Amino acid sequence: MSASSIDAFVATTDPRSMAHLRTLVDDVLGLLAEAGSGRTGPVPTGGPAAARAYADDVLAEPLLPTAGGKPDDALRQLVEAYATWAVDVSHPATVARMQCPPATVAVAADLVVTALNQSMHAWEAGPFAVELERRLIADLAGLVGYGPDAGGTVTAGGSISNIMAMLIARDEAYARRFGRSAFHTGVAASGVRPVVLCTETVHFSVDRGASIAGIGSDGIIRVPADELGRMLPAEADRVLRELPADLLPVMLFVCAGSTDFGWVDPLPAIAEVARRHGVWLHADAAYGGGALFSDRLRPLFDGIAEADSVTLDLHKFGWVPASAGLFLTRDAAALDHLAAQQTSLNAADDVAEGFIGRYGSSIQATRRCDALKIAVTLRGSGRQGIGAMVEACHELSRFGAARVAREPRLELAAEPVLSTVLFRYLPERETDLDEFNSTLRRRLMRNGQAMLARVILPRPGGGKAVWLKLMLLNPATEPGQLDQVIDDVLAAGALLEAAAAS
Repeated sequence: MSASSIDAFVATTDPRSMAHLRTLVDDVLGLLAEAGSGRTGPVPTGGPAAARAYADDVLAEPLLPTAGGKPDDALRQLVEAYATWAVDVSHPATVARMQCPPATVAVAADLVVTALNQSMHAWEAGPFAVELERRLIADLAGLVGYGPDAGGTVTAGGSISNIMAMLIARDEAYARRFGRSAFHTGVAASGVRPVVLCTETVHFSVDRGASIAGIGSDGIIRVPADELGRMLPAEADRVLRELPADLLPVMLFVCAGSTDFGWVDPLPAIAEVARRHGVWLHADAAYGGGALFSDRLRPLFDGIAEADSVTLDLHKFGWVPASAGLFLTRDAAALDHLAAQQTSLNAADDVAEGFIGRYGSSIQATRRCDALKIAVTLRGSGRQGIGAMVEACHELSRFGAARVAREPRLELAAEPVLSTVLFRYLPERETDLDEFNSTLRRRLMRNGQAMLARVILPRPGGGKAVWLKLMLLNPATEPGQLDQVIDDVLAAGALLEAAAAS
């Protein structure tokens, strides 16, 4: 590759490089506009078979050829393909997953993060990025209700935040019990087995975290819950009191906004149980934490500041592009467990002189500055602006639930707490409801009409049942547009019924 080719390949702040980047960005924006112009729904029609056939066509040539072509042409070809079969997260019928339409300023900020390619692990890898994240963490810790001693880090998402919480809670428990962290000794050296307490309905990252932390899924103790799936504080207290001496409770894991119903465990009462038994309390508010911006919904989360740590995901209920997860802890000193290994990244003499990166606050080393897109979104909209959008989504879910409740062919699972609507179609003739609703959902997605989620929930009399879920995270969606989504569900259900009867 010639020197001139290298100059064109590498992004710099040189005016020629910036002009080249501007041309590419204009081209990309044009391709994005074209990709969405011919659609009638959130995704092209045809389902997985059509997506795979399209990929087979446009990716027929190897992605790693022996000799490359023109980088600009490769960009245009792959971006056009990527955008053609990307789900339009701003479409009113995109209601399946926790993918919010991102704020425009956050998208622009993400371009800056990529172009400047700073890293958070060392001061010399991103001086302003390091300071920005530190201040962002302080502000969001304040939103939770933590004081000036709080700490935390931006993460790749709620799963990573929950795993971090479990690792820190494990090390705290071992340090208190044995005077030395499990970071050094491992979990087997003590002769006791660590356990985590939670309900059946917590996020699957608990099982993954237990495996990574050396606790194992067999070390997860399920605490009984009420009929809504919320942890019963008296039962948590009983389980802790009755634990055998060879089991070491390292964490009480509670849900602050479940991904299906939005329910919040009784935080103040559980916090009292955790304090009584000296167990780390972690609150998973990955989805529900957006409600902390809302004066109207925030009371649902009273007591969250009593948790030792909290997970937030602003790429869910915060309109920041993924990833924008956060791990927050009431006492920043707990993060010392992650910094226990001295390396060139946190050498004592550099630290003494103020050259401090963010290596010691994360389980990652190299890490992009996702704090920038979060910061511009929050500063641009403020707490009240974000809160108003959260409330708009909440109101939309109430509208959707009311519409579902009026339809004789639909059954509502429960009234919305945050921004989800769970329901199912009830065919006129007796049939397997689980199979019917699963088929209905796939039909809507295959036809490109709507992207719906499916959840499997316990039946009152035992067993499990399939329900459909509307995850409403677009504050721009109008009630009439949500009506259309429900109309499409009813029409698809009627067609399935007719086909079954013929």
